[in-house]
Amino acid sequence: MDESFMSRRTFLAATGGVIAAVATAQVVGATTYEAAEISPLVLSSDLYASPNPQRLVFAVAVGKKYDSRSAAKVQLTAPNSTQSVNVATKLYRAGLPKGRGVYVCEPTLAVPGIWNAKLLTRGQKVPFVVQVADAPVGPPVGAAANRSPSPTAANTLGVNPICTRQPPCPLHEISLDTIVGTGKPVAVLFATPARCQSQYCGPVLGELLSIRKNYPDITFVHVEIYRSKRGVDLSPTVEAWGIESEPWLYTVDGRGIIVGRIDGAFGRDEMITQLNALS
Repeated sequence: MDESFMSRRTFLAATGGVIAAVATAQVVGATTYEAAEISPLVLSSDLYASPNPQRLVFAVAVGKKYDSRSAAKVQLTAPNSTQSVNVATKLYRAGLPKGRGVYVCEPTLAVPGIWNAKLLTRGQKVPFVVQVADAPVGPPVGAAANRSPSPTAANTLGVNPICTRQPPCPLHEISLDTIVGTGKPVAVLFATPARCQSQYCGPVLGELLSIRKNYPDITFVHVEIYRSKRGVDLSPTVEAWGIESEPWLYTVDGRGIIVGRIDGAFGRDEMITQLNALS
């Protein structure tokens, strides 16, 4: 992979989990540029070349504060192309930290490379880039889910604690290797509430706990990202799945096939949509 590609975990660790720089924005309809404290942060961590639409999620900051009120859309230009495509976005706020809603769109990213993008919001055009890899890092929709074990109280697999939420969540009773592909649908959340660089993991897990009672036929499993509260060693389950960021919500059908995946940041509405499609 090109050296310009950086895992979302590496990027967030380097920037402290916040938007790092002030973007230069072009006023729509004008020919001159002016400084504007509008900064888009792409939260999708595993975009890859595909003929199918993908979920592109990003947050927006104005100055030092996140903005999740203004309308926005994205203009994308493929590598080595001069033709741009406007993509409508939808704003999600429910179940996410106050004031930190996210924008989601579903463009078709047909070729790998660095896509030029512009965020159209508040009457301005803010340039940024979107990284598209040759192939996915984590397992994509349609692939067989990894059947490695996940940490439980009975077998922690060397992960301590197996849940950094306070109080610990109850989604560590069943190991993935005992349920995936056994005829029952599974929803697995990869998240670390105590160490999440973007600070979305805790709210995501809390929201999932609040809605899981509506899906009695789905087995829910939470997997921590790291082996401990310190250090960078990943839990063996995360290593087996090849995930390079957090949080992730994967849904797996009874055959053990991945039917949905969302990452970066997601709230109640997107989780409900994904779980409804699985149940």
